[in-house]
Amino acid sequence: MTGIAGTVLVVDDDPTVAEVVVDYLRRAGFATAHAPDGPTALAMAEQTLPDLVVLDLMLPGMDGLEVCRRLRRRGPVPVVMLTALGEESDRVLGLEIGADDYVTKPFSPRELVLRVRSVLRRTGAAAAAAAASTGGPVELLRHAGIEVDVAAHRVTRDGRELALTAREFDLLCFLLRHPGRVFSREELMHEVWGWSFGDRSTVTVHVRRLREKIEDDPAAPRLLATVWGVGYRLDAGEPPEPGAPGDRTGTGPARGTLPGPAAGSPTGSPAGPPSPGAPPPRSSGPVPPVAASAQDTSCR
Repeated sequence: MTGIAGTVLVVDDDPTVAEVVVDYLRRAGFATAHAPDGPTALAMAEQTLPDLVVLDLMLPGMDGLEVCRRLRRRGPVPVVMLTALGEESDRVLGLEIGADDYVTKPFSPRELVLRVRSVLRRTGAAAAAAAASTGGPVELLRHAGIEVDVAAHRVTRDGRELALTAREFDLLCFLLRHPGRVFSREELMHEVWGWSFGDRSTVTVHVRRLREKIEDDPAAPRLLATVWGVGYRLDAGEPPEPGAPGDRTGTGPARGTLPGPAAGSPTGSPAGPPSPGAPPPRSSGPVPPVAASAQDTSCR
């Protein structure tokens, strides 16, 4: 690669931390800008249009979460958060409102550079492919009304365009390429995030955010299913047939119970006097429930 690797806006009120981060990013080939607070960061983001923002959550006045929220409203600029070790709730909230990644303080500047490159590799590659496209083959991923133009980084559902963050886009593309297969959070973290270890709640948060955008009812997902104790799977998204396993609205017998006797069957005939010499009738106690099989278990 020649020239700069991209422009990164560093938002941190600690001048020492900001200086170290800026120095490492510049050595890695990035153009940089620095903002010491939220309002300055928003103004600089409007002027410089950075490729990525490194954002400290603990800022004076307007905190990093609010800055991230406002950046996300303006567009899909990737955000890597800087968080303190004990700020798990803030970290999860930051991911929920649109941050793409995080680094925990104290951190290695080299690790931060790797995280920045990892995020830009996805968003930058998609943008470059779209800009360089001259009518060549286009990769389109389609599934249950969802269509993804990978090069243009564009996602639609039933013709309506969806606004996805870089991580959400990567997660959706990966699952669309492997429909019907179950992936654990560790596998998704490795395949989508490129991490060999990390906080698994990162995957959980992004799955939840993705459901909010692609599901009709995120609380009862039909596309991105949870396989309890295993991971996540992209399903066809079709409602079950009435009376089929997993159907809750059909007229068939409730799951986990046996059907009653059929009309006209010996056990369903009206009771009459016993025949001479016939054995006494057996007690008709309650029918024991049938344990639901693994295939009958509907996951949410």
